[in-house]
Amino acid sequence: MWFKKIFLFCSIFTLISCAELQQVVDTLPNQTGIGMDPTMIGNGLRQALDFGIDKQVTKLTQKDGFYKNQLVKIMLPQELQKVDQTLRDIGLGSLADEGLKVLNRAAEDAVKEATPIFVSAVKSITFTDAKNILLGPDNAATNYLEQRTNNALYSKFNPVIKNSFSKVGADQIWSNIITKYNSVPFVTKVNPDLTDYVTNEALKGVYKMISVEEKDIRNNFSARTTTLLKQVFALQD
Repeated sequence: MWFKKIFLFCSIFTLISCAELQQVVDTLPNQTGIGMDPTMIGNGLRQALDFGIDKQVTKLTQKDGFYKNQLVKIMLPQELQKVDQTLRDIGLGSLADEGLKVLNRAAEDAVKEATPIFVSAVKSITFTDAKNILLGPDNAATNYLEQRTNNALYSKFNPVIKNSFSKVGADQIWSNIITKYNSVPFVTKVNPDLTDYVTNEALKGVYKMISVEEKDIRNNFSARTTTLLKQVFALQD
């Protein structure tokens, strides 16, 4: 998510003159003696953003990007945990496993919609935003993006996940699961809104992985894998 801070500055370049940006840059502490060239900072921020999207957000769109990633794997909501256990108790453990897997598959499908919204959010970053993010805590950029993209991403993710349920067979699988569970004597019947639940869990996963990348770039010098990243992020060390 450091890449976020980075793409903040990158947007600043496209929206403001170099002279104005230099004024902002001059207000940042220069503890390293590195020249504060606006073009260098802009390119560094673009590069960090590219790396962050490629290494983390894009990773979530792959098969098992959620399902086999313990940091973001979507587990069942509390009301369905009893459903899961009941199915296993009556010998339907494989159905329970498949139900969990398809929820994660739907999230993997939806995250493909995230990148354009993140890019759009970067364009609205102000000078003050950029300075605060660059000099902020380990998750400052992640928090900035979450505040400005969460509603838009929910609106994008929700219909995609609804369609994905059909595409990956989640709707049929969960209809079968709920029908079987509700037919068990003496249980309290359930009818959860899985689309809303998976949408919110997918969003949490996206921001979680962005924060992982941000923290790594901020605190791990070896994560700054290019000269440009080393120069730009040295400003916050």
